[in-house]
Amino acid sequence: MTKRLVDIDDELLEQARAVSGAGTIKGTVAVALRRLVDQDRAVRHVKRLRRRDALDWESIERSRSPRSTDG
Repeated sequence: MTKRLVDIDDELLEQARAVSGAGTIKGTVAVALRRLVDQDRAVRHVKRLRRRDALDWESIERSRSPRSTDG
């Protein structure tokens, strides 16, 4: 881990602390960075799923159908 010297808006930091529930500046920044990365990953995932060929809808519907208990 690398130490970094950055200027952070005090008011924004306090708001972020309140939202994140983190008790320290380090914790607040870690939560904020993780949420940013997770949000980007989720957006990319949704975009990928929205592609026409991303999902096999027939397979999904078959998996939802009740299975026969005949055996």
